[in-house]
Amino acid sequence: MFSLSELAPLNQHQNRSKLLKPWWEVFMDYLVVLMLMTSVLACTEQLSRDRVVCIPLDSTTNTSDHSHSKSASVGLSPSSQPQIHHAHKIGPNLHSAPRGRRTHLVYQQYIYISQVCYHEALPLSSRFFPYMALLQSLVLVASGSFWLHFPHTSSRIEQFLSILAKCCESPWTSQALSHAARQESIQEMVEEGRRAQQPHHRTSTSPTVTHTRHSSIDSVMADSHSQVISLDKSDGEQARALFERLRKFRSHCESSAVICKVYLAQTVFKLLIVTLIMSYTVPLLGSLSFNHTCHPEEWALVGYATFECIHVLSSLLRKLLAAYLTLLGLYGLLNFYTLTWILSSSLQQYSFHSLKELSSLRDFPDLKNDLAFLIHMLDQYDPLLVQRLFVFLSPVSESRLLEESLERRWGEEKLHAMISVDADGRSRLQLVALPRLPPALFTLSQLQVLKLELIADTRFTAHMTSMTSLRELHLYHCTATVDPSALAFLQERLEVLQLTFTQASEIPSWVLSLRGLHELHLSGRLASDGGVGRSWALGSLRQLRHLRVLVIRGMLQRIPGELCEVASNLVRLEIQNEGTRLLVLMGLKRMVYLTELHLQDCQLERLPSALLALTNLRVLDLQHNNLMTLEELLSLAHLRRLSCLRLAYNRVLVLPASVGVLRGLELLDLSNNQLQSIPPALFTLRRLRRLLLAGNLLEELPAEVKALQLLTELDLSGNRLERLPTELFNCCLELRTLNMSHNSLSFLPREIAALSQLCRLDLRSNNLEELPAELGCCSGLHGGGLLVENWLFLSLPPHVRDFLSRSYTPGGFVYGIPLHYTGRTSQKL
Repeated sequence: MFSLSELAPLNQHQNRSKLLKPWWEVFMDYLVVLMLMTSVLACTEQLSRDRVVCIPLDSTTNTSDHSHSKSASVGLSPSSQPQIHHAHKIGPNLHSAPRGRRTHLVYQQYIYISQVCYHEALPLSSRFFPYMALLQSLVLVASGSFWLHFPHTSSRIEQFLSILAKCCESPWTSQALSHAARQESIQEMVEEGRRAQQPHHRTSTSPTVTHTRHSSIDSVMADSHSQVISLDKSDGEQARALFERLRKFRSHCESSAVICKVYLAQTVFKLLIVTLIMSYTVPLLGSLSFNHTCHPEEWALVGYATFECIHVLSSLLRKLLAAYLTLLGLYGLLNFYTLTWILSSSLQQYSFHSLKELSSLRDFPDLKNDLAFLIHMLDQYDPLLVQRLFVFLSPVSESRLLEESLERRWGEEKLHAMISVDADGRSRLQLVALPRLPPALFTLSQLQVLKLELIADTRFTAHMTSMTSLRELHLYHCTATVDPSALAFLQERLEVLQLTFTQASEIPSWVLSLRGLHELHLSGRLASDGGVGRSWALGSLRQLRHLRVLVIRGMLQRIPGELCEVASNLVRLEIQNEGTRLLVLMGLKRMVYLTELHLQDCQLERLPSALLALTNLRVLDLQHNNLMTLEELLSLAHLRRLSCLRLAYNRVLVLPASVGVLRGLELLDLSNNQLQSIPPALFTLRRLRRLLLAGNLLEELPAEVKALQLLTELDLSGNRLERLPTELFNCCLELRTLNMSHNSLSFLPREIAALSQLCRLDLRSNNLEELPAELGCCSGLHGGGLLVENWLFLSLPPHVRDFLSRSYTPGGFVYGIPLHYTGRTSQKL
């Protein structure tokens, strides 16, 4: 037994599947029903009263019984003889003898011979035509809707009909269509106004008529804005889900044309079936005869060899067969028309020419394969359903829905609440993973820094001119487009632009026209596949006349020649090459105004010779390269303004004595190299304030360090030092930061008391057994400046511990480092 709930989806699917049946499919369904009724009627008649009536034509014996000859006559049985006599006695005009040829058969013999002659005299068509017609009708019924129930097509059809039902029920459909109709009416009125302003119309159009026309346009536009009903949250989410569902269904259906091929095969099959049926059924009309001559083989039982028989249903069967063939012929013509329509129409392509006439619905994509075929079938049933479906295929419609959703979810109040202030006191806003920019963003007139990340449709409209305080823009994997008015605004106001991308083709072309830009940060693959000669894929920088800072995080093989176009303005160039070897550096020679040069992770093995031309250079950063020798340091003597040299994370084995020519150095960073000793020439750099030698193989710090009297920071962590010279504490009195962690120090000199300005001392991971009490003289260490193990800190006298522990808060932060103990407990003060 089936419950009503189980039968309901089946009925619902059957009702919805009719939407994919054109008029000829519906007509063929009715014809099949009529053929089925005709065959059923013929079968019923044949089962109920189909028979033949036979009479003998000649006698084969004269020895029949005398009583039989007296009682038998044509068409009369012995049992009816008394009735005839009775009628003869009663009727005044019936006293003549019975007429006709007298036979010698009894009633049972007539029944017997009629059954024998029904099977021997009647042709097969007269006996089995109704059953054949019924079977053929059932075959046509089954083949008529095969494409709707075939396993490989039914799932797609069910999904399509389900999506169609959702599209018709969605409130967004009505809203989008009404908006399109209003836009079309406004467009027509505008066109009428333009035609009225042509020279040949000016003489016949009065100012009153013109004013009335403009008033009507304004009223229609006002009504269009007032009639827009925003969707609630649930309807909006359902509409967005429907957009996504239809997008996935489209990609699935456009991958193949199974439904179209099955429908074509079904049409060809039905046409072949009709042709086959007509070929053997039409000749059967001549075999349906009323009279038949029968020659039974059992003539010895009845005494006659030949019988004349009549078929009672022959006339009715002839008419039913004619009606059946007529219906079948119409059915075949419709199938031929269907086949012609399939072959003449491009059913695997669908273009919305009629819908594109609407001013606001011109962006419909062209469809193909199964989805195009289903739309063709739906268009034959009702074109209005196609319009409702393609509201959810229109990018403009989806864009309007997203804008409405963004206006509701990302209002001005929420954006104001998300604004933060950075370390420089600038207001900053970051938006991540939005479908597009919320319209309320352009109302933030006080915003200075805008960071956009993973926003697929980033469009800066004319409303951007309201962001008068905007100076810095970050675009992380965003495809940004700019309206002309917004571009003019960015060219005038924007000073800093940071772009993160995957390929250079993702960089918007308008970036190179920002003539007011001061800083440009590019992070992504800028190299093309053309080798060294074509390693720059961005384009000309000629219009960036005010560019001062250029930061490139990519994989370049040479210094692009296009950088020479801004060489007269560029003061800072930073290239982080992500491990790609920078082969050609000759382009640096023309950047004579550079004050900062950063070439990191460029696989450099020697100092570039092009550095000789950069006489204005102040900062040189060559970290994370493969430098093994620094013999070219002597050539840097011409760089008299060089004050910062960073060579960390290389493979330098020996620091040459030529380092002494860099008299102006204030910072020298040789961390994480392979230095085993420090040359005395290093200590001739009397201006040196920061010396960073962490992560090397140093075993001794020379006493000549006393010459660096301006030194404020010394980092010797991660070496092999066993002692520190007392000259360091007696002469380097400006020292504020001393990092000696991860060495082999066995004691700390008491002369450390002279470093009154020392505010940070790191002694962790050494071989110290106690700390000198003179640490109490370093007033700058109190409140968290001393970093040692907890047990070593307890070796200090109590009054020193109390002094150094002043303002110490357990679990707090020391120079941004949280107090966290693992393994050997460390006391961070």
